[in-house]
Amino acid sequence: MAAQLIDGNALAKQIRAEVQGRTQALKARGVQPALAIILVGDDPASQVYTKHKVNDSTETGLAATLERYPATMTEADLLARIRQLNDDPAVHGILVQLPLPRHMDSHKVIETISPAKDVDGFHVASAGALMVGQPGYWPCTPYGCLKMLDSIGYDLKGKHAVVIGRSNIVGKPMALMLLGRDATVSICHSRTSDLKALTLQADVVVAAVGRRNVLTADMVKPGAVVIDVGMNRNDEGKLCGDVDFEGVRQVAGWITPVPGGVGPMTRAMLLVNTLTAAERSAG
Repeated sequence: MAAQLIDGNALAKQIRAEVQGRTQALKARGVQPALAIILVGDDPASQVYTKHKVNDSTETGLAATLERYPATMTEADLLARIRQLNDDPAVHGILVQLPLPRHMDSHKVIETISPAKDVDGFHVASAGALMVGQPGYWPCTPYGCLKMLDSIGYDLKGKHAVVIGRSNIVGKPMALMLLGRDATVSICHSRTSDLKALTLQADVVVAAVGRRNVLTADMVKPGAVVIDVGMNRNDEGKLCGDVDFEGVRQVAGWITPVPGGVGPMTRAMLLVNTLTAAERSAG
């Protein structure tokens, strides 16, 4: 029997409806939740992503502004603009779209954002809060993955999860979140020695490498949950993930599609973080 799909589009729609309700409640108190998005350069994918983020925000009642700057913008000017937004009480969340032009230090840029407005969850203060289980902002993609597991009623306690991907954006935060749910976690990458032996033991596999067919059917334990974070193009130019979807779905118990899986959930959790920032600011 083919795996059941975890529909990210449907779940994201539910979350946006919840955000809309909470936003209306804040507006009734005179608070307009607001997100500032900064895009530097003309990366085609980033232009699409930021457009979706603005549209999602508008749909739920959040005020989203997109500030576009040329790739020639200096790092000093970008940092100065972020500091201005930090000091603006009308702005509750700040997101700088990555990647940035090569002459900019992404780490320095992210660390300039106030932790109270770090709705992308990339600031070191957010990472520290996640590490010790304190309130902060969870990175949107891992946060969305956990929500997808929650949506199927999956109890992670005592389960073995394998995260393929070590990046600070997805891999490491995902592992910490899974550990926070009392799972046993192995974090590895596409070149990990005998990766197949690890994934065959896993109750949950999260593929977040950015390379096609990192996870194939012979690497999956029957009935496992497979979360595909990848975003690639196949030979026909169509969007696909890191997982051999057609093969793995014949073995797994649950699987996320690409597109329509983790992507819309990542955007939905950005809205949640922004609204939470506004609620905390309002007291």
